[in-house]
Amino acid sequence: MFKRFTILAILFLSFLPTFAAAGEVIDRIVATVNGHIILQSDWEDALRFESFTAGRSLRELTSADRKAALDRLIDQELLREQMKASDFPHATEDEVTARVSDIRKQYPNATSDPGWQQLLSQYRLSEEELKKRVGDELDLLRLVDARLRPTVQIDPKVIESYYSQELLPQLRHSGAKEVSLAEVSPKIKELLIQKRVNELLTAWLETLRAGSDIHDDSAASGSGGQAR
Repeated sequence: MFKRFTILAILFLSFLPTFAAAGEVIDRIVATVNGHIILQSDWEDALRFESFTAGRSLRELTSADRKAALDRLIDQELLREQMKASDFPHATEDEVTARVSDIRKQYPNATSDPGWQQLLSQYRLSEEELKKRVGDELDLLRLVDARLRPTVQIDPKVIESYYSQELLPQLRHSGAKEVSLAEVSPKIKELLIQKRVNELLTAWLETLRAGSDIHDDSAASGSGGQAR
């Protein structure tokens, strides 16, 4: 009923390796962010991770998906710069473990340890690498939440409007049982907060980009091939 608005779509994706004739991986600079280099391998690694956590096959990805992935890597680097400028509490081991467990539940074949390891290998991920990337993801989400959530205020009238104009019509259309405003008000409020945080994040990233030295060299690198 209440689909969680997520900033993951704004922040996360990437691409698979390009090989020379002899099988040697060719790494290229695909972008720079305030002097920080993003390599082809960074782009490829991020794609495998995002595809895995989203339950998506690498073969489904389009050129537009890959370009959006690089844009997210650039945005992530801009946010990491903000993280370094503050005394930031990083994700705990328990939080990382819980998130990895959620990812694993997406895959019916991953209930056994051999099945889980086989799945990781399909995306060329190790469990250690997965945990590291999950930790980085949680850190970025925590940064955004700490920076933007306190600025969001939701008027009770907006909650009531969403209830009467959005939720009730959806319930009636689907034939589901109606619920009272008091019963669902906290969920509606959280949904609206997250939607507003997403909007603020987009504006914040635009501001960070405008004040940064960013070069996207992905077209020149010829990295538009299909993932394998």
